[in-house]
Order: sequence, then structure tokens, then C-alpha cells
Amino acid sequence: MADKKYSILLVEDEENLQEALKLNLELEDYEVTSSFNGADALEKVRQEHFDLIILDVMLPELDGISVCETIRLQHNQVPILILSAKNSSADRVLGLKKGADDYLTKPFNLEELLLRVEKLIRKNEQIGVTQQIPDRYQFGKNKIDFNALTAINARGENIELTKKEAMLLKLLVENKNEVVTREKILQSVWGYNVYPTTRTIDNFILNFRKYFENDPKNPTYFLSVRGMGYKFVF
Repeated sequence: MADKKYSILLVEDEENLQEALKLNLELEDYEVTSSFNGADALEKVRQEHFDLIILDVMLPELDGISVCETIRLQHNQVPILILSAKNSSADRVLGLKKGADDYLTKPFNLEELLLRVEKLIRKNEQIGVTQQIPDRYQFGKNKIDFNALTAINARGENIELTKKEAMLLKLLVENKNEVVTREKILQSVWGYNVYPTTRTIDNFILNFRKYFENDPKNPTYFLSVRGMGYKFVF
């Protein structure tokens, strides 16, 4: 794997298996967060970014299939690998229908599990590759210099950008005309396990509207997509 340390949520209520998998994943240099029930898993997904979720089906409080379905209903496309003692084709099809990317039946070979984990993370990274933009970028009459952390808007005003503003601005521009989810913003701008509130991200978007929109109350460049994230349109 690359130098980046990938983050995995391991949802497994069987303590011995949880410990064994966590140890082996950490030996592969993954950062592993443990969860032992479905409700806790959903709370962790809501609060943190993960590159992969390994999800047992038989869980207390909320089963793994319901957890998987709920994550997808929240528009979160994190790769999900389901582990299950149920090995019928109907169970496998149900897991995949509810949004799982892969399905591995117990007992399983550890090496096979690690290979599947790596494959899912690599595939997700390739899908997430965005078009690189130059350090100096112009949209309409607005000009941005990402290296210098400065901008000149359509009114000719000079704007000093904070590093976080420049990072978020660049992320939105790189994904122009596409929704950037809150989870992706957290990963890319704030990094792992250091998270602002939704209001903080909203305030950044409000700043961009003040800087660059002709009418900040009726934006055309920086849009909020309710329940999903934010979008730069140009």
C-alpha cells in the first residue's frame, strides 16, 4: 500500500475474532477502530471518516445488513466488506443488494481477507481520483492563487485565504459540478479523527459566497446539497 495510513472500522462482536483481526490489520499498517454493535458502528461512521468498513452480519442491537443499508441511505459510499456465517447465495445476494461491496463467509482464510481489504481500498482510491487543477485558477472574473493563499474577486477586491479555506476551495474546484460529501471534506481538509461541526463547514461556504458571488444570498457557484454535501458549479 502507499505511504498514507488507511483507516478501517472493524464491526465484530465476537471478542476473540475482533482482537485477532485488529492485530493482523494493524500489522499491515492499517489504522483500526473497533466497534462491537450496530448502533455504535453507525455513530462512529457519522463522526469519522473510514476508508473501509469490515462488517459482521450477526450483531447485537442492529444487524449488519441494516447497518449497511443505513450507511448507503446516508449517501456514504465507503467500501463495505461483509463477514457472515451465513453462506447461502440468498444471503450473499441480500448483502450485496443492501450496498455491500464484497461478502466473505466464515470461517475464512486470513490472507484472502487481507487481499480483499487491499483490493477494495485501491478500487475506491482509483474511483476517487480527481482532475488536478493549476495553482492559479480563474472562474468568471474571480482569480485564485492556491500557492499564495490569495484571491481577487470580480469586484477587484484582494482576499487573503486561510490554509483551510484554500484546501476546501481547491477540493470543490477539483470536483466541480459534482457533490462533495461532508465525509470527503473531513478527510481531505481536516484529516483523520479531527473534525469540525457541520456549522464550521457551512461557515466556510458562506465565506466563499461573500468573496466570489455577485449575490451571496442567491449563489450560483457554491451550492449546498441538503443531506449530502456541497458543490462548486462553473
